[in-house]
Amino acid sequence: MSETATIETLSGDRTFSAYVARPEGTPRAAIVVIQEIFGVNPGIRSKCDRLAEAGYLAVAPDLFWRIEPDVELDPDVDAEFQRALDLMGKFDQDQGIRDIEATIHWIRRSEGVAKVGAVGYCLGGRLAYMTAARTDVDASVGYYAVGIDNLLREKHGIANPLMLHIAGDDGFVDKDTQKAMHEGLDDHPKVTLHDYPGLDHGFATEFGKRRDEQGATLADERTAEFFARHLG
Repeated sequence: MSETATIETLSGDRTFSAYVARPEGTPRAAIVVIQEIFGVNPGIRSKCDRLAEAGYLAVAPDLFWRIEPDVELDPDVDAEFQRALDLMGKFDQDQGIRDIEATIHWIRRSEGVAKVGAVGYCLGGRLAYMTAARTDVDASVGYYAVGIDNLLREKHGIANPLMLHIAGDDGFVDKDTQKAMHEGLDDHPKVTLHDYPGLDHGFATEFGKRRDEQGATLADERTAEFFARHLG
């Protein structure tokens, strides 16, 4: 069962929408699904629906709402891809983390689900890392997160488990960045890194030409086991 929820900002003076997918019965836990640069599109909603089928309450907040609410873009259409890049350039990531934190608070307060995880893709993978470092989220997963080398200074704030899936031939995360991620995080007791040699950015997308079936299946299996262990 799915619906659109309205969530208050941390300051309480504005609201934004979120796609919510509910499991049958009592949720085993909740997971915030953090969008790519393409908005809460069919692929992100499908991620939520699959998590709900696995027993989780899944919530995908519209993080671009301050720029343009209800954006849904197709990464396989060049004009829409370029528009997504423009939106990313205008997006305030620090504010986005506060909206993710507001979503976590909404889940615990309004839905009564205490254990909350987060999973993000692309830009959302970066935001999943930031969420792990800046909030009390119980567990986080980032797929092909961008620019983590510039966030390693925040790694000491990561108090709960974090898993990152790294595409070996990521067109947005070069080899030097991948090396910096390993050098900075391999010895962190709460962080697990998985490499996917030969795979490109977006390999675990639900739809479209970027998907690699074998890589996506492996990463998603690791994510499912990770959340089952740390969230329930």
